[in-house]
Amino acid sequence: MNLQDIPKIKHTNSNNFFLLCGPCAIESEDMALRIAEKVITITNKLEIPYVFKGSFKKANRSRVDSFTGIGDEKALNILKKVSETFDVPTVTDIHEISDAHLAAQYVDVLQIPAFLVRQTDLVVAAAQTGKVINLKKGQFMSPEAMKHAVQKVYDSGNKNAWITDRGTMFGYQDMIVDFRGIPTMRQYAPTVLDVTHSLQQPNQIAGVTGGRPDMIETIARAGIVNNVDGLFIETHFDPANAKSDGANMLHLDNLEKLLTNLVAIRKVVNTL
Repeated sequence: MNLQDIPKIKHTNSNNFFLLCGPCAIESEDMALRIAEKVITITNKLEIPYVFKGSFKKANRSRVDSFTGIGDEKALNILKKVSETFDVPTVTDIHEISDAHLAAQYVDVLQIPAFLVRQTDLVVAAAQTGKVINLKKGQFMSPEAMKHAVQKVYDSGNKNAWITDRGTMFGYQDMIVDFRGIPTMRQYAPTVLDVTHSLQQPNQIAGVTGGRPDMIETIARAGIVNNVDGLFIETHFDPANAKSDGANMLHLDNLEKLLTNLVAIRKVVNTL
């Protein structure tokens, strides 16, 4: 997979990790543009290849009254506006076969959620759009099992696949990242570490997922040291009031310091 094949992506010769970053869900146009502008300013300064992330809808919810989105077309048009305004590629997740063709008209990368990565028809439909496919490793899957998910993309005539590790279930309410999985999955496809989702604390009694954002830098540093190709970080200027996954998101004000530290670590790793 060559990052240079993705339209609008920049800084591909910087030897940095690439970054998928943005809010969990698209809440409004103003919110998306505000976050994108801040992240792009930082990634341009640090020469980090960047893809703006935002879910156009949220299908995996604990409760029926949880926020699912502002409307599919409305959210997808906001993603398109982010791309056109800042000349940056975008990624969103899909949940149904019909989502693949729809979302492919608006974004550059289609993401298969972790709970759905074994759904063959969904993976094949996404692959057949010709877009880059980001496969989230199921919380219930071994790193070795992701070889088959990648192969489904390849067998559909699409050679552009990534794997994203978002942790493995550890008991009922915790996630653990097994860093031994990074070199394993990198044999199959470029591998991304989802820093913020791997710090979720799911299955809370209240029906709202918890998290450990205080551990974001710890997990991210370990990923960089272990040669992960990219990082996935959800961020918001007001996580406490975010409509989805606020408990494990990084505050936007803390992103520049974190990325600055990670770039410095990557430079050292590149000399080894």
